Amino acid sequence: MYPLIRFVGELVKFRNKPINLFDPHISTHRCMPWDIDPWMELNNGRTLTLYDLARVPYFVRSGAIKVLTKNKWRVTVAGVSVRYRKRITALEKITIYSKFIGWDDRFFYTEQSIWKKNGDCANQVVVRSAIVGDQGIVAPAKMAGAYGFTGDAPVMADWVLNWIKAEDTRPWPPENSPLA
Repeated sequence: MYPLIRFVGELVKFRNKPINLFDPHISTHRCMPWDIDPWMELNNGRTLTLYDLARVPYFVRSGAIKVLTKNKWRVTVAGVSVRYRKRITALEKITIYSKFIGWDDRFFYTEQSIWKKNGDCANQVVVRSAIVGDQGIVAPAKMAGAYGFTGDAPVMADWVLNWIKAEDTRPWPPENSPLA
């Protein structure tokens, strides 16, 4: 079940704290007992949910949600690349760092990472998001223009560009479908 109470709490915590689209959003969270898996660590699926709990308030604080609402657009996750490195255990306090990093012809990209109290990075994601409207995917340049951004898209790091290139070679639908 999606943690709606935690979600609303995050929105309330950061209300009236606007930031620029390219500023980082930093939030703290706690790994609750219901977030853990049988190995007594943060469940990998719940990790993605915690990233949601940081990313959506980031969109609200930056004003992106206002642009989406005004234009009757929605945002959807279109892909995620995750790298896990350190365990997070029950009741451990963590910090999530979220930063918008750029866009290409179809998608926006956000980098997020979870940091432990001792300064270790526990995991990191790059999230590919699509803006969608009644006519399908909205070009990121159109969204950026509606936001008031002028100029070229930010230059993304080589590792992000390499991931995007690798994703472009991935067949869709999957070739090994049991229904094929």
